[in-house]
Amino acid sequence: MAKAEKTLAKDSVKAQKTQKKNKKAQANQAPKRNKVKETFGELKKVTWPSFKKTMKQTGMVISVVALFMLVTLGIDSLLNWILKLISNI
Repeated sequence: MAKAEKTLAKDSVKAQKTQKKNKKAQANQAPKRNKVKETFGELKKVTWPSFKKTMKQTGMVISVVALFMLVTLGIDSLLNWILKLISNI
């Protein structure tokens, strides 16, 4: 009888481990589907800017970059001119 009890105990432990593995596998699969659904749900809530607003903002970015480029070019030219004056002495 002792062997039968040990066998039953081993079988029940194996069954419990199998159940835990199955639960983990199900838990790992479910969130992936939920994350995709949640992502699309959140994207539907986003208020996208209009084309006109996007073009205005793009124009402003290009203008600011061009302005800083000109300022940097001016400073570089000024420093280059000063260096040439000093090196000619």
